[in-house]
Parts: sequence; structure tokens; C-alpha cells
Amino acid sequence: MKQTLMEIKERALSQINASETLDVLNEIRVNFLGKKGELTSVLKSLKDVAPEDRPKVGQLVNEAREILEEALESKKAAFEKLLREAKMKAETIDVTLPAKKPMLGHRHPNTIALEEAERIFVGMGYEVVEGPEIEYDYYNFEALNIPANHPAKDEQDTFYVTSNILLRTQTSPVQVHVMEQGKLPIRMIAPGRVFRSDEVDATHSPSFHQIEGLVIDKNITFADLKGTLAEFAKQLFGEETKVKFRPHHFPFTEPSAEVDVSCFKCGGKGCRFCKGSGWIEILGCGMVHPHVLEMSGIDPEEYTGFAFGVGLERIALLKYEIDDMRLLYENDMRFLKQF
Repeated sequence: MKQTLMEIKERALSQINASETLDVLNEIRVNFLGKKGELTSVLKSLKDVAPEDRPKVGQLVNEAREILEEALESKKAAFEKLLREAKMKAETIDVTLPAKKPMLGHRHPNTIALEEAERIFVGMGYEVVEGPEIEYDYYNFEALNIPANHPAKDEQDTFYVTSNILLRTQTSPVQVHVMEQGKLPIRMIAPGRVFRSDEVDATHSPSFHQIEGLVIDKNITFADLKGTLAEFAKQLFGEETKVKFRPHHFPFTEPSAEVDVSCFKCGGKGCRFCKGSGWIEILGCGMVHPHVLEMSGIDPEEYTGFAFGVGLERIALLKYEIDDMRLLYENDMRFLKQF
């Protein structure tokens, strides 16, 4: 029995020393120390040994098991050390290499244009006011001097929730809400999303954004309006920018005008960007109609004011020379990363 144990031990140690992988080492453990292993089989055969020799043979088996377990653990530790060293070598960081830049988001072109416009008007003493996108017909049309049978209402036909509630076609209802509060004077801009039943093309969308402004105070004149918009255009497009006012018609202002700015690409000489005219249309404006003031509880004999409205997308398209409004909403990262 002692000779058999010696042979098993020597053979196991030889295989352990010759093993080259952890898998092979585990197989050796199972073959010699497992439930059906050779050393376990010897232990099970103790019943055939004379009773007086059993303690001595059991001791020899346990000594052999301890030697093999120590050899297995030592070899396993050596393998794990080699694997750890190889892994550390493979994962070595070269600190001289440039770091990987994280992908950072940034503001949308519309947001950049809006924040710049707000900065300009807040710098001139204006307050930024927001209002609901779902509005009553009264505030969207009637309070702005557009009764039910007015042709202008057909031009702005929009999305109705009920016969009396609709998605606003302009941010002017916000101005009416502020006027009805009666806190004068008023200097405000109302940015926000509006809705109209327009076909989608390069310059139109059924959903877009506006920035509308309103000033109500004593002795406000058209000269104040011209000076305000001239300053806005200079800060937005450059100090050399000039403005031109063309007569127009809006139901809620009288007199009314369309405003053009001198082309900031060619300086007014005429180019592809301004279609050779030297001027680019940017917004509409006018003096607040006396009837609009009356409907909001403001005395037109004591107070006057002006209003203006510009499309936010219009500013973004012009400022960043974008040819197609649809690009702003297609979520194409190749396009948006340019801003």
C-alpha cells in the first residue's frame, strides 16, 4: 500500500509540474483528488487493510493528499500570476497618447439664435414672456383686430381643438394677456412655437417659432420702432447693417411695415444670397392699432406702442446661411455638428 501511494504521488507531482494551463491542472486535481480519483480510491480500500495497520495507512494517504494539494495550489498561483502579468502588459496605458474626447452635446441652431435675440432685447430693457401654445380664438384673432369674417383669418387658418380653442398661429396672444394685466409701461418679447397649415418646403413648416415684441408707453412713436429695430439688426448681423421699411398691412398695427436689412454678405451690392437686390426681408412691424389697445383696456389717447414679429428660423437661416429650413428638424448629426 505504501508503494502504491508513493507511485501515485510521484506520478501526480510529475503531471502537475508538466502542466501548462489551468484547465489541465484542474483535470489533474479531479483525476487524483476527486470523488473517483486515484488517491480517494486508496482511501476507500482501507476496509481491506488489517485493523492494526489502518491508522498508519490513513496517515500516509493524508500526507500524500496534503503534498498534492500544496503542489496544485502553488502551480495554480504561478499560472494566475503569469495571466495577470500578461493582462497588465496588454492593458498598459501609454500616457503620451492623446486622450479620447467624450462626445459632448451642444445647443441647436434655433436655440443659439433665440439666446442671441433675447440677449439683445434684454440688453435694451425688454422682458422675456412666454405663454400657452393652445389658445382661445379670442386672444389669437379677435383681440388682435381680426374678427371672424376678416380675410386675414383665412390666411392664418390653423389647427382647431374645438370651435373656440386652437393651436396659436402667432405669439401675439401673449402680448394681449400682458396688456390685459394693465401694468404699464410694457417692454416685452414673446418667443415660442406657433402653428399654421403651411405646406412643408425649404422656407415653410406647419410648426415653427416666432419672436414677437411689444412696447406700450406714453409718447411712443414710429421713430422709436425704427431705432429699436435698427439697433437689433446691427447687433445681430453687424455694425454696418442698414434697415429699410416698406409699407405693408397688418390688422393689429397701423401704420404697418415690412423691414429689410442690407445684405451682410455683399454689403448691399447684390449677390446670390440677396438675389441681387442688396436687401433681405427679416420681419414685420407697426404701431399698435388703437382698437387693439381699447380691447385690452388701455386708453389709446394716453398710450401708444409698437409691435414687431420675426421668425426664429428666419434668423437662423440667414445668420448661418442655411438654404433649407427642413435641415433644422431632420436631426442629422453631420449637419448639427457644424454649429
